[in-house]
Amino acid sequence: MVLIIHILYIVIMIIISIFDYIYYRIPNIIVILLISISLISMIVLHGTYGIMLCFLGIALGMSFLLIPYILGGMAAGDVKLMGAVGAALGPSGVIVAFLYSAIAGGVYALILMLIGRAGDFPKRLGNTLTTLYYTRQFIYDKPQRPEQQVKLCYGVAIAAGSILYIVLDMTGTGQLVQF
Repeated sequence: MVLIIHILYIVIMIIISIFDYIYYRIPNIIVILLISISLISMIVLHGTYGIMLCFLGIALGMSFLLIPYILGGMAAGDVKLMGAVGAALGPSGVIVAFLYSAIAGGVYALILMLIGRAGDFPKRLGNTLTTLYYTRQFIYDKPQRPEQQVKLCYGVAIAAGSILYIVLDMTGTGQLVQF
């Protein structure tokens, strides 16, 4: 039963990441589906205690991304998705999945920079650092024209971090971080 639920979560996460990458949004219906499946599975596995685990996971998961959302660095779908991950994994699981997602987001952003989808920023940063190294003066290399903000589909990173958590849990190898 647990294996089937884990596989279902992985499939849903893959669908979410594909949808987010293509359309730059995470549909509410998929998030609601994930929360519903999570609530049912938590009740089946843990009884009435599962309801509390589910709602604590939602609250904790959403709280991780609430400040970035308020500051405009995160979309509402990403916040809701992290809450749905909390419903699926519970409070202790969502902490670890969030850490994995943060690492995945950093790797994702680095890949975007390396393949040239980060605009002129990497080149300007290199120029600034080179100038700093040779002249010992910080001279900021300003953009020549208004830069288009790079879109980071953070749902992809959340899905990757959550899938890593689930796979490590399924295989029994243990998590890289434990709470």
